[in-house]
Amino acid sequence: MSVTFESRGPRLLAISDSSAFGRRSIYRGWDRFDYILTLSALALVIFGLVLIWSGSSRVYDIPVTSFAHPVAKQTIFAIIGLGVMLVVSKIDYHYLTHYSWALYILSLLSLVGLMAVGSSAYGSTRWVDIGPVQVQPSEFAKLATILLLARYFSERGGDAKDLRTLLVSLLIVLPCALLVFIQPDLGTTLVFMSIWLGVVVVAGVSRSHLLVLGAIGIAALPFVWTFGVADYQIERISVLVDPDEDPLDAGYNVIQSQIAVGSGQLFGKGLGQGEQTQLRYLKVPTKDFIFSVLGEELGFAGAMLLFALLFVLLMRGIRAAQIAGDVAGQLVAVGIVVLILMQAFINIAVNVSLFPVTGIPLPFVSQGGSSLVTLFGALGILQSIVMRHRAYRQT
Repeated sequence: MSVTFESRGPRLLAISDSSAFGRRSIYRGWDRFDYILTLSALALVIFGLVLIWSGSSRVYDIPVTSFAHPVAKQTIFAIIGLGVMLVVSKIDYHYLTHYSWALYILSLLSLVGLMAVGSSAYGSTRWVDIGPVQVQPSEFAKLATILLLARYFSERGGDAKDLRTLLVSLLIVLPCALLVFIQPDLGTTLVFMSIWLGVVVVAGVSRSHLLVLGAIGIAALPFVWTFGVADYQIERISVLVDPDEDPLDAGYNVIQSQIAVGSGQLFGKGLGQGEQTQLRYLKVPTKDFIFSVLGEELGFAGAMLLFALLFVLLMRGIRAAQIAGDVAGQLVAVGIVVLILMQAFINIAVNVSLFPVTGIPLPFVSQGGSSLVTLFGALGILQSIVMRHRAYRQT
């Protein structure tokens, strides 16, 4: 018995090692998967589904499980987005930065094509109808721009001190920003510029260069205001100061959102009980003004819960930037954090009358397939950075 066992022992050991290696190859990297990042995003999605249900309950008299219902649609997009995140997390993010020029050019072409075949709503042309689904190319363009900026700076040692390098990086962002601006979409334009600013600051931009560019930008504002800002955008900016100037048109959304957020007080009026929401005084309550629904029906406590979830999500993104093994990973993570932060800031600022009304969704919360899938794709890239940070650790 002992002779037989010993003669077969090496073979059995080899089979055992082979199967163990197979299991390790299948599960390689998942021990570093950031589950807190994913769970915080899923919590925001669930939070959003509850608010979408409340904001649409008086509009749709069909079951929530029907594909025509916004809750069902958002759930489907969330499932698709989660799948995208898992797939992207298994792809080395360096492949994405390597092909970032191709992704960027495709984004530019889609933004240009939008002017010819796009659908218009609320005074701007931002979407392309593909069957029953509306696709917003600017959402994907943000991510492509982040990847290209990260590649550009990583190829130059991650240093933005050189003026020529800084100007070229600005030229990378400006085409997308200008194409979005003429849609017109002021909020998304600011998101593009914020992404650029966040990346160059982390890349070590010279303060003097930044001040000069800032001064040039401020000097150009009168020309942009005169020739680049649409009439309806001027109205939205003016009523931000005095919404009673035009309470039934340009100032209407500002007034209703103020009433909704202010009336919620500490704990809100309860889901489905907000007058501004349920009597349909709030326009697009499941999209642009979903924070007003939250403020009215869940109050200050609900807002604090939302902020806590966003804080956890952003801190995990910052952690990804801190532990990234190389410059490319660090800058991609920074760009994604700035993207989520600015979209959240602008959306909430609109709802509390600190920023002109613009169609920026609240990340992971507002109804919108393009935004949700793109954001989950961005989280997939963060996961890819976290799962591979040891392999690219620079010594």
